[in-house]
Amino acid sequence: MIVRFHIDLMEQDQYEYRVSYEGEELYSDAGLDSIEACIVAATEGLGQDAVAAEVAYKGIISGTYALASLALVSAQIAEHALQTTAAIEEVLEG
Repeated sequence: MIVRFHIDLMEQDQYEYRVSYEGEELYSDAGLDSIEACIVAATEGLGQDAVAAEVAYKGIISGTYALASLALVSAQIAEHALQTTAAIEEVLEG
């Protein structure tokens, strides 16, 4: 199964995430200090059925990643999510 990580900024330097599958929330947490911390925590909670995850920051999906990638390059995935969302927000505000 491919799950989705929904990551949002709660307030300055405080993030929350929800993990869902086909629209149903599986688990969540709040008060983490970075997008990367959300990705790591969300990945750690996944069961054996999950093979990949879509990463969405502020509702914008930046990519779909195999579980091995999520664990090994979480910092790069977090940076890509931030850059993708910023670029799309800039166009929308444009």
